[in-house]
Amino acid sequence: MNLNLEGKTAVVCGSSQGMGQAIAVELAEMGASIVLFARNAEKLEAVKQTLSTSKDQKHQVLVADFDEPSQVNNVINEYVSNGGTANILINNTGGPPPGPAHTAAIDEYQKAFNQHLINAQQILMALLPSMKKSGYGRIINVISTSVKQPLVGLGVSNSIRGAVANWGKTLATELGQFGITVNNVLPGATNTTRLDAIFKGRAAKQGITPEQAAENEKLHIPAGRFAEAEEFAYAVAFLCSPSASYISGINLPVDGGRTTCL
Repeated sequence: MNLNLEGKTAVVCGSSQGMGQAIAVELAEMGASIVLFARNAEKLEAVKQTLSTSKDQKHQVLVADFDEPSQVNNVINEYVSNGGTANILINNTGGPPPGPAHTAAIDEYQKAFNQHLINAQQILMALLPSMKKSGYGRIINVISTSVKQPLVGLGVSNSIRGAVANWGKTLATELGQFGITVNNVLPGATNTTRLDAIFKGRAAKQGITPEQAAENEKLHIPAGRFAEAEEFAYAVAFLCSPSASYISGINLPVDGGRTTCL
């Protein structure tokens, strides 16, 4: 099995912590040069110091606030204008706040749409020429199992994640001719700061402790536990590898078996 990414460059969004950081670490271990992309320069620099290096790997940092699409667009286009390229794009950013769909304000939907879909499209447009030129492209959208089974209390997220999933599926049909695959990877409950925040919110509403909220959640997971970020990163890393060249247009849950539909 060929998992070697030497000579490849990966732009990893949301890589200052959590799943994005874990993905960056794993891709670097496979030999890729990593472009860390998020809003916190200090955290990104700290992550950069943890990445494995060889004589051919060159890691760097891009800083932009994904709540500001124009800023993201300027930064990624400056990267390209300075000679930056990419073979791999990991679209990953924080999810919208919890709450019902029917009470969400219009600007909540607009903000989430910009943060997830508009930013992803802008980054794609900037990096696609270099992927086409190299004949090797991997686009991975880190979304949610909600694209298969909507999650209670995450109305805006369910809506926007579905849009991104269909965007990815459409791209897979359009870009396959260029040697580019596009896949959506759907994390279940994973030990991250976002999961902690969700449990704190549930606990406050239900009058229980965050620990109790977490244990209640585990009852719905056949594996009986939450994933570690590294476990999620392994699935993403495989799809980025040469060995995954004939896998495209899929929604891959990494959720311990929780999602009840196929």
